[in-house]
Amino acid sequence: MPNPGTPNPGTPRSSAQPAMTEASFRALYDRLRARRPWGPEDRRGALNYLTPAEVLAATGEVRLGRTVSLEAPVEDQVAKDNPDPARHPMTGTADGARSSGVAFAMDRLEMNVHGNADSHMDALCHVMYDGTLYNGVPADTVSTRGATELTIEVAADGVVGRGVLLDIPRLRGVPWLEPGDYVSTDDLVAAEQAQQVRVGQGDLLFVRVGHRRRRSELGPWDAAAARAGLHPTAMEFVADRKVALLGSDSNNDAAGSGAGPVDFPVHVLAINALGVHLLDYLAFGELVSACEQAGRWSFLCVIAPLRLHGGTGSPVNPIAIL
Repeated sequence: MPNPGTPNPGTPRSSAQPAMTEASFRALYDRLRARRPWGPEDRRGALNYLTPAEVLAATGEVRLGRTVSLEAPVEDQVAKDNPDPARHPMTGTADGARSSGVAFAMDRLEMNVHGNADSHMDALCHVMYDGTLYNGVPADTVSTRGATELTIEVAADGVVGRGVLLDIPRLRGVPWLEPGDYVSTDDLVAAEQAQQVRVGQGDLLFVRVGHRRRRSELGPWDAAAARAGLHPTAMEFVADRKVALLGSDSNNDAAGSGAGPVDFPVHVLAINALGVHLLDYLAFGELVSACEQAGRWSFLCVIAPLRLHGGTGSPVNPIAIL
């Protein structure tokens, strides 16, 4: 198996995909939307695949008792990919301490939940397409006072299931995918075979493109304009395998992914068409090392978003347990 830190110039990019026209994208959208097995009143989307049986089975993935965070540190400095960073002022410091008695150190956090630097979870109300949210919910249910349907509170009790990490740079023998590259269905299947793991119903699928490693070694860049991610047609793999949740160390969408005039096609297909919650800009470095040491690429995963009333998403710290 290729060493992920040793580039292999002979390893080809993902097999070429024809550029998507608006018509071909809409056909894919309609095809995926029609595959949802739940009725018009559903508000949980693909989380429905996570039954108590799947959760119980996922606990069998714990063999070492080792926990690994998949969250990147919250960024509070301006960078090329983070022009509006989190603000984290101290509101109580040693300046207020007295020589006797009690005082408190305190701080405050404000952040752009859907930025291009911090790890976060997208709610099903995050993506509007043709005037509607997931399952035909009107877009006007989101206002300045927050959303009234499909909010992050859908996952208020947490998401617990079998996580599977597919490492595409490892498959190709490179440290990372370059911005603008994409991951195809063929890549996902090949990674399964190389890592001897198979994505199944109710799994939490994590796809590594190496975004965090590239950022760490080369520095931040304008990720809004150029980034690696999934090709829109890879959403058929997600639908076929009945994936409950999808996450990446990028934002899942590749910039310049070939979806024609449709912006953020993977977000539209995953969230709006299929009802799959997305986790963007995760950190997989420690998880890769843990999986290599354990000799397997599946694990129990616990995700606990904040209970933000009316929220379209939440900062999140997923925990893998091997």
